[in-house]
Amino acid sequence: LPIGQLFGKIKDIKDKAEKSEQMVKEITRDIKQLDHAKRHLTTSITTLNHLHMLAGGVDSLEAMTRKRQYGEVANLLQGVVNVLEHFHKYMGIPQIRQLSERVKVAQSELGTQILADFEEAFPAQGSKRAGGPSNVLRDACLVANVLDPRIKQEIIKKFIRQHLSEYMVLFQENQDVAWLDKIDRRYAWIKRQLVDYEEKYGRMFPEEWCMTERIAVEFCHITRTELAKVMRTRAKEIEVKLLLFAIQRTTNFEGLLAKRFSGCTLTDGPGVKKPETPLESTNPFLEDEIGEDGSEMEEDLDRPKKHKAPDNPFHGIISKCFESHLYVYIESQDKNLGEMIDRFVSDFRAQGPPKAGTEDGGAVLPSCADLFVYYKKCMVQCSQLSTGEPMIAFTTIFQKYLREYAWKILSGNLPKTSSNSGGLTIKSLLQEKEGSEAAKFTVEELCLICSILSTAEYCLATTQQLEEKLKEKVDKNLVERINLTGEMDTFSNVISNSIQLLVQDLDAACDPALTAMSKMPWQSVEHVGDQSPYVTSVIMHIKQNVPIIRDNLASTRKYFTQFCIKFTNSFIPKFINHLFRCKTISMVGAEQLLLDTHSLKTVLLDLPSIGSQVVRKAPASYTKIVVKGMTRAEMILKVVMAPHEPSVVFVDNYIKLLADGNPETFQKTLDMKGLKRSEQSSMLELFRQRLPTPPSGTDGGPSLSFSTPTPEQENSRIRKLEKLIKKRL
Repeated sequence: LPIGQLFGKIKDIKDKAEKSEQMVKEITRDIKQLDHAKRHLTTSITTLNHLHMLAGGVDSLEAMTRKRQYGEVANLLQGVVNVLEHFHKYMGIPQIRQLSERVKVAQSELGTQILADFEEAFPAQGSKRAGGPSNVLRDACLVANVLDPRIKQEIIKKFIRQHLSEYMVLFQENQDVAWLDKIDRRYAWIKRQLVDYEEKYGRMFPEEWCMTERIAVEFCHITRTELAKVMRTRAKEIEVKLLLFAIQRTTNFEGLLAKRFSGCTLTDGPGVKKPETPLESTNPFLEDEIGEDGSEMEEDLDRPKKHKAPDNPFHGIISKCFESHLYVYIESQDKNLGEMIDRFVSDFRAQGPPKAGTEDGGAVLPSCADLFVYYKKCMVQCSQLSTGEPMIAFTTIFQKYLREYAWKILSGNLPKTSSNSGGLTIKSLLQEKEGSEAAKFTVEELCLICSILSTAEYCLATTQQLEEKLKEKVDKNLVERINLTGEMDTFSNVISNSIQLLVQDLDAACDPALTAMSKMPWQSVEHVGDQSPYVTSVIMHIKQNVPIIRDNLASTRKYFTQFCIKFTNSFIPKFINHLFRCKTISMVGAEQLLLDTHSLKTVLLDLPSIGSQVVRKAPASYTKIVVKGMTRAEMILKVVMAPHEPSVVFVDNYIKLLADGNPETFQKTLDMKGLKRSEQSSMLELFRQRLPTPPSGTDGGPSLSFSTPTPEQENSRIRKLEKLIKKRL
């Protein structure tokens, strides 16, 4: 069958393939054996060569060690060690293990021999030999690089200890030169020693050992320990100038080390650890310094932040020992600042307030700049002495005297308001004796208030900058403890009190005029004329005070605007209250009051630039307050001018014009019209009935919300009223 034949052919092909595969395996078996033999032979030859090299190298190493041929030993030892690594898996063979032991013995003997050679060349006791076996020792250092690292560390330790032994004797605690006043001699000594080392032994040690830096670092640690010990013993003799002198010289030396060395040995040297807190600048007392006069105070605080200089790895390596004695400096600065504040107080009393019409009038008090210059100097010094807890102590002192300055110099010298306020009589107002009533405060007192306000603003801004600077200087973990918000609030209160005094002064000067207005017989006014005398008096006081205040607050324009707003917010409600006191006003009297109100409104709108040659547009916020307040006064007078019959029309007109649902205000308006109580009762009842129902969701209070006329519409109405008055005249 065809299928059977097909299966037969497949079976034949499969059998032939298996026979071919078997034939190939037999052929390649011999080739694989040859390959394995070749590989084993190559390995054996290489191992034998290494063994020959190892055996010869060990013999040579032992011979050269006995002859102290360190130059040849350095290269040979490294080669022997490298070759020995190839025999780690053959350590079970006795001969290999024996060679390995011989290498270890040779290394041990080399280490002991080299240490003995250094001990002989640089004995622990006695003087150094000027012409020691420097070439032999130089080669010995190369061998030490290959030996156990402890050999190298021992060589370094013994050499440095021997090199600084003279220093330990010269500057013992009981020696005169050990005290702080001669601290320069310590640093001069090490500088000479480092120069001497470079000349005599600079080439003996490998460059990567950084021996010069190691000597300097060990000197620093010894010096810090010795200085701490001597200061502990003679703590009562430490004075501020002496302490600052020692710290300055020490930090200068640390800066010199940073310029000369990289600090690479601070982490790997025996017994050496890196300083806890690195400094921001490379050389304290040389950077970020200011002159004695502190002329760069403001520029430094306002200057954009500079990129931080690289950290000084040597900062605090010696000067850390002074930190526990900084209380002497802190107490001194506390005393100095207290004396400075007292001097400011006595100088102010002796010189008196700034004179009006001079450059000092309204200017920042000179004592303020002196205080912050001193603060800046102290801050820089303190950050150089320590950026830890002493910096927090200094900040506490700063806060204490910032508050004292605010209380004793600023708030303490603000003029006191007098409780006895004189008044203008109706007769004197009618006579229009201009200038007959002066403001409470003299011009000099106004200048003083403005000067204190400007000083408080300067202190506020500078204190904020001072806080930012302190946070930059102090350790990161202490930043949250720097907080001068309380002191800034104190200066803000001085500013508010100063503005309030200026407002009260002008307000009190206008009070007699408003009182006279409320007592004038408005029922008997026969014709409408120019503005009334009380308006002239108010304008006179405004023209007397405001230009002085504006000129003296030229550098703090925003606070002058605040003064204008506060005065307006105080004067307009008071003016409206005095309007309500004017009883039984005739139609002509109401027209005169409306004209007076418009005159006051015009003056108030022009208040920020009154008496100024340069006319500036008043701030929109201020204009809005004046228009809103004086428009209400005008609406009250329009209601008074309107006939009260029919009653419904009068009430609806009142509600529309004033948008005030308070019955008391409505009754005051009726009193101004001179209505009888019986008429007022019916009017009040009708008023309550005609009030619109308040929208749902409101508290139902007396204040209503109506669409009030725009200022442009009100100005148009006032102009129409003025034309009507002129026609009547």
